[in-house]
Amino acid sequence: MEPAVTNQYQINLNKSNGGVTKYEILINRYSVLRLVTIAAGIFFFYQALKFEASWLSVLVFFVVIVCFSLLVRKQNSFEKKRNYFRDLARVYNNEIESINRRQNIYSDGSDWVDDMHSYTSDLDIFGKGSLFELLNRCSTVLGNAKLAGWLKKRTPVQELRERQSAVEELASKQDWKHNLQAVLLFSNGSKEDHVQNLFEYMRTARGSSSMILRIYIKWSPWIFLLSAILAWFYPVFILVIISMGIINLLLMQAYLSAVMKADSLIGKMSKILNHFSEAISAIRSENWDSKLCAELASDLKTDDQGKLPEQIRRLSGLINQLSLGLSSIGAVLNFIMPWNVRQFFAIEDWKKSNKVNVEGAFDVIANFEALISLSSVRSNYPDWTFPKIAESKNYTLTAKSIGHPLIPPNLRIVNDYSLTDDLKIDIITGSNMAGKSTFLRTLGINTILAQCGAPVCAQKMEVSPMLVFSYMRIRDSLNESTSTFKAELDRLQRLLEILRTEDKVYFLIDEMLRGTNSMDKYLGSKAVIEKLIAQNAVGIIATHDLQIAELEKKYPDYIRNFYFDIEIEGAEMKFDYKLKEGECKTFNASLLLKRLGIDF
Repeated sequence: MEPAVTNQYQINLNKSNGGVTKYEILINRYSVLRLVTIAAGIFFFYQALKFEASWLSVLVFFVVIVCFSLLVRKQNSFEKKRNYFRDLARVYNNEIESINRRQNIYSDGSDWVDDMHSYTSDLDIFGKGSLFELLNRCSTVLGNAKLAGWLKKRTPVQELRERQSAVEELASKQDWKHNLQAVLLFSNGSKEDHVQNLFEYMRTARGSSSMILRIYIKWSPWIFLLSAILAWFYPVFILVIISMGIINLLLMQAYLSAVMKADSLIGKMSKILNHFSEAISAIRSENWDSKLCAELASDLKTDDQGKLPEQIRRLSGLINQLSLGLSSIGAVLNFIMPWNVRQFFAIEDWKKSNKVNVEGAFDVIANFEALISLSSVRSNYPDWTFPKIAESKNYTLTAKSIGHPLIPPNLRIVNDYSLTDDLKIDIITGSNMAGKSTFLRTLGINTILAQCGAPVCAQKMEVSPMLVFSYMRIRDSLNESTSTFKAELDRLQRLLEILRTEDKVYFLIDEMLRGTNSMDKYLGSKAVIEKLIAQNAVGIIATHDLQIAELEKKYPDYIRNFYFDIEIEGAEMKFDYKLKEGECKTFNASLLLKRLGIDF
């Protein structure tokens, strides 16, 4: 199915590149028209000066200014559309690259790598080549954090089902979701979190200003203009102009600290806010069938006039005007009127009116980004399926043809597994490189996908809500003076603590107590397993130690044995990576050592 999906993306990519080419031609054409307008304006202005009527040269001047302004405005609109199609092309190209497992332009989630987390490190949830990198389509910092949060914890059943429906709906709205990705792509990879700066500014409280001051700020430009006109006839009004200019400059100085603080937090958000306004409009205007998408969209319609996108664009304009007052022409503007203070007060008034709506709106955008990320695998891998969420009393984890989502389809081996409303500890034995660790990670990573609302890499899957705990990549630490064995004991202690404090913990243990001698390893592993049985714990333990498999005889109702084996033909080993019931009887350590020239 992937080739058909890739072909459709290629068609859309070609259309987007066509849009880029179309608007680049128009931009170049309008650049030429601007030059022609200026040249024609100079010519006609010069010709108008030959006539005695001075109004004609003034008319030519204003006609040229108007025409030039209209051309600039039109060219800016073409540049905006060109940039949109350019970003849309990047979105489609990224989907093709992602399917081919080459790259993803979005974050790989390295910021959330945590060796102490219950499972994210062992199951490759974050970092290069991770599940997050496969899923992620979030450009904003808030969207990335939202998706990471979903992958780090289990979700309540009702919320999980609503999320599945939302993901399914978004997967069916291909054009809409790629449009939203293109609108927000400007934020991808940004090192500075401008949105958090806006939130910080929104939370800062400031006392009310004097009513007299506000009246003066409102009327001062008109008073200045009137005084300038009167000064043409009555020179005494020049003193009024100078006095107002001094007052305005003193006001600018008095509010300089507050204005500069506001500029440092939100001064760079003028263009950014216009993008977010487009995103909000796109979410609000779409018709939604799924409950979660409809509820999120309705959260953007609760503002008093229902004009949140317009209000955000207004804030963008106010910030732009404040930046103008701090530019090279700011001295002139602030002499004519208290420009900076006027814009600052306008922004403060906007803040009071929209304080509640803004943070909620950005959270809605973050939710949609995270949902779009989950829907990407639904769109790109149609053979993946949504798991059934079982509300069983005990543990349920059944899967048919389940594979590891990070392994390319042409290399992926699938297996079946079944645990239905029961309490079991499964022991998996097998040869080196036979697939034990990969199978544990396959079950674990698909369970995480299932419990955040995404499709899973399986033909069929049913899983009950449970907390996954993994014990796989145990590392020593010179900096912390921690040996491998000490790190293993710490991890076991963490598992036992979680079993006491959390309900339905499903553990995945790959070769426990590897940092000690073989006798202590066996005795210790046996003691740990019996402790886990006593606590009604459920999970899988992969081991090379065949003696551990003997525990099935002592606990036949609780322990099951499975294995991965190999076929040895002469000096060759053949792996089928298939899970089988029972104990492993074939091992390959001696053959591997012989390949190194070591007789065993």
